[in-house]
Amino acid sequence: MAIYETAEAQRATRRFVKQAMKIPMLEQERELDLARRWRDQQDERALHELISAYMRLVISMASRFRNYGLPMSDLVQEGNVGLMQAAARFEPSREGRFSTYAAWWIRSSIQDYVLRNWSIVRTGTTAAQKSLFFNLRRLRALISDTGDGLMTRENRDYVAEKLGVSEPEVEMMAARLSASDRSLNAPMGQEGNDGEWQDLLPDTGDLPEQLVMEATDGERRAKWIAEALTVLSPRELSIIKARRLCEDSETLESLGAKLGISKERVRQIEHHALKKLRIALVRLVGDPETSGLLPDV
Repeated sequence: MAIYETAEAQRATRRFVKQAMKIPMLEQERELDLARRWRDQQDERALHELISAYMRLVISMASRFRNYGLPMSDLVQEGNVGLMQAAARFEPSREGRFSTYAAWWIRSSIQDYVLRNWSIVRTGTTAAQKSLFFNLRRLRALISDTGDGLMTRENRDYVAEKLGVSEPEVEMMAARLSASDRSLNAPMGQEGNDGEWQDLLPDTGDLPEQLVMEATDGERRAKWIAEALTVLSPRELSIIKARRLCEDSETLESLGAKLGISKERVRQIEHHALKKLRIALVRLVGDPETSGLLPDV
């Protein structure tokens, strides 16, 4: 989904880039001193000098993502967010270069922005999808697979092996990147008389008749089971409810501790109660093996 910049915005971006490139880079001792002053004293002047010196790093990183159809100014702003996060998290005591540390945060921030805005449909929700989104085109170019059609089996295997993802994920992302967003309300024909694209979407939900039948059958089965439970003794009923009629069934050992009996005795009582239930249900509605009306108990 391409987002277009106005001419004025493009000129402003160019002026900003020219000014950023004029700011000199920092020596390691200087950047560590600035990072300490920001971390320990919240010195905003130190933060401004540190951020300004590495604005060119943001611009360089943002230019790598220009082919995704997003404004350069927005990419730079998102990169600045990552740069600020790097400054907040940087540990000068480790004596590493701030630019090396900041590069990861800048790239991560820009990638998140691209994934959020490249399409109105959410893309790259898993690590495998993100890896495919940002590397699939490059790998296809390496093997001269630049067509818009389906990838061959060999090419999908190559990409899947290189990125450590599954072949279906490669196929799905290739199809996703080759297609643009389309409104479901867009007309199907040029004249607009052939309906909208959403008219072709199948309804996968249950039909009203099916919903009514399922509700009726559910009520009937619940009534049968409630009536069958009346044949159980109080202890048998408590064990069946705890073991079979609760979402989190209790263990034989915990029930034995509550009832003051062994877990083997609980198992025997449960087995006997299930037999009684089956006999009661067969008496009510017939053999469940042939009628198909009763749930397993």
